[in-house]
Amino acid sequence: MKHNKVLLIYTGGTIGMVQDENGALHPFALERIYDAVPQLKHASYHIDSCQLERLIDSSNMSPKVWVDIAEIIEREYDNYDGFVVLHGTDTMAYTASALSFMFEHLAKPIVLTGSQLPLGMLRSDGRENMICALEIASTHLFTIPEVCIFFESRLYRGNRSTKVSAEEFDAFDSFNYPSLAQAGISINCRSELVLPLHTLPLQVRKTFCTDIAVLKLFPGITPQVVHAVLDLPQLKGVILETYGSGNAPTESWFIEAVQQAIERGVTILDVTQCKSGAVQLCQYEASCDLNRIGVIGGHDITIEAAVTKMMYLLGNYPDDRKLVENLFHQSLRGEITI
Repeated sequence: MKHNKVLLIYTGGTIGMVQDENGALHPFALERIYDAVPQLKHASYHIDSCQLERLIDSSNMSPKVWVDIAEIIEREYDNYDGFVVLHGTDTMAYTASALSFMFEHLAKPIVLTGSQLPLGMLRSDGRENMICALEIASTHLFTIPEVCIFFESRLYRGNRSTKVSAEEFDAFDSFNYPSLAQAGISINCRSELVLPLHTLPLQVRKTFCTDIAVLKLFPGITPQVVHAVLDLPQLKGVILETYGSGNAPTESWFIEAVQQAIERGVTILDVTQCKSGAVQLCQYEASCDLNRIGVIGGHDITIEAAVTKMMYLLGNYPDDRKLVENLFHQSLRGEITI
């Protein structure tokens, strides 16, 4: 009987910590994973493990590390049935979103997971999260050809996820798209929500443009603050975090500042500050000027997916502004509702 194989990739973060005799936390050696999680000795699948050359706190995550992770998966893609990435929670949704755009025609599951308490602590949520993520990545009962996040019994589409709590075990949510699966006595997958399986060869895109900024609006924002962001040298793109369904100040100084940036070639994407719902330009008068001057509506995209999609599009299509605009209106990896 063939046993499925899963590659476990450790990048750093809380889940991979154990306490020494003095109570200090240190990363555990992945070859000792069966000591840390003895339940895995009874798994019906084979687990191999590896880790980044330099483990990092997820607060130090960067596009370079996204490429490092992607290259491990690309190199081992034909050797495993699925992949689990152990990752710190703070930027997990950014990494999941970035990887989703990097892997075109993905046909195998890539599941990110982590924990709020270190694996070496008695009450850690890491054991259950890791076991379930491995089960999902290894199973032959259903196919999830997506980059996902598993946390506290639920599997979310990675580019629909966001971290919602720094203290609760239920630390992630997906406000604009249902969870793909739920783990209880059994793991129940909602196959109708999963992206279709690709038959084309895998392509891995590794180019990102980091000449972007996020400008979050707030009552009382000044021209000096807006210009400090929009007038940055080498700026290629801006995510504008607006109110409600995409609304922004209608004062002439604000509209002129945004219009001047667009005329200089800066791509500006309108994303709502609300956790759920979508940008609908011109639903209210307060967004009509943005639509008129060429701001792109972000639909119901998360801020994490907006940042990584902009980096991805500007990195891969730097000289085709119209194509970039069109692709923002398309759901490339299930990141927006069309």
